[in-house]
Amino acid sequence: MDAKEQLKDLEEKVGRGLKEAYRKMAEFKKQKNSPMVVSRGGIVTLIPPEEIEPTTKAKN
Repeated sequence: MDAKEQLKDLEEKVGRGLKEAYRKMAEFKKQKNSPMVVSRGGIVTLIPPEEIEPTTKAKN
């Protein structure tokens, strides 16, 4: 496996890990009935627990 393949493999693993972390955080926020705090275009926004998406829209 050359350096490019290793980097691509690492990139995929990190992407999957970030998606799993988001899924767990969304689940936790819904259980605790707590809003999710995000930054959208430099503006801090609170997302109510009932509006939190269970998965990201990012492709991997």
